[in-house]
Amino acid sequence: MSTLKRRTLKQPILKRRWWLDAALALAGLCLSVTAVAEELTPVTVSTTWYAQAEHGGLYAAKAMGLYQKHGLDVTIKMGGPQVNNVQLLVGGVTDFSMGYSLQSFNAVKQGLPLVTVAAFFQKDPQSLMVHEGQGYHTIADLKGAGLRIPTAGRVAYWPWLKAKYGFTDDQLRPYDYTIGPFITDPKVAQQGYITNDGYFLRKENVAAKSLLLADAGWEAYSATLDTTREMIEKHPEVVQAMVAATAEGWKAYFEDPRPANSLIKADNPQMEDALIAYSIDKMQSEGILLSGDAEGGRYGIMSDRRWREFYRQMVDAGTLPDDLDYQKAYDLRFVRALYPED
Repeated sequence: MSTLKRRTLKQPILKRRWWLDAALALAGLCLSVTAVAEELTPVTVSTTWYAQAEHGGLYAAKAMGLYQKHGLDVTIKMGGPQVNNVQLLVGGVTDFSMGYSLQSFNAVKQGLPLVTVAAFFQKDPQSLMVHEGQGYHTIADLKGAGLRIPTAGRVAYWPWLKAKYGFTDDQLRPYDYTIGPFITDPKVAQQGYITNDGYFLRKENVAAKSLLLADAGWEAYSATLDTTREMIEKHPEVVQAMVAATAEGWKAYFEDPRPANSLIKADNPQMEDALIAYSIDKMQSEGILLSGDAEGGRYGIMSDRRWREFYRQMVDAGTLPDDLDYQKAYDLRFVRALYPED
């Protein structure tokens, strides 16, 4: 047999071996990917509103693989005006949701099994916007002024403002979810969100500022991570992983927000880069996440003292009964596992 014939005969065998090796490699890769996917626990979390910088920790944890590192395959569902996170959570549609501490107390009051396992906003970003030059330097200065406050605020912090500062219901003005009436009436104040206020006011060339409720003594946690009692009892390891990964996500977001911002804008294409940047700056400069107990990088930390103080505020304001088993609203074990020295 000639050399040419031998090469001609060997060529198909080499081809078959190449395709066989490639097929085996591809099969191995598919098996590997499938195995990894099977190891991840699917989890769904809902946010408070359309995707924005204030949800950056969740999006960073997803974009940067931190949820995967902790064994989770997380789906983020945007909130919105027609989304009831409590119903979705208690009904089993979602596994976790963002919330706020008064919502958790009200869940206990209503007999709902909602439990807060971490609190990422140490300061509630809710504010009262006021015009410059009107003598409104603190929240207390607004006694007697017209206040544009929506329904949610009227059942949350408004009773506290009345109890603490002597505000009266005749100060309330209609609220239509626009800033037009506020712009045209320099004497009136309006509910805002300190991570957004200045950005939109600058666009309108309005000389105004925000008075942060938290700086006036409002002790509510915000951007809480909530789940159900059943999840805590049956899958505490999933809860711990979710708390840990989200805390890491917030740290990563402030170090480099770009990966998360790509996902935020994919979910909410109308979100502006300039607004995201403004919100990030305000979250940092105002100590929204890292103030009080959270100083030093303890993202998500909570304390019995803080929950108790806020509960007493709500009792004094007549919002909650004084015999509520308020400690059912939260579980500290998961954040304490992150920061055992606390």
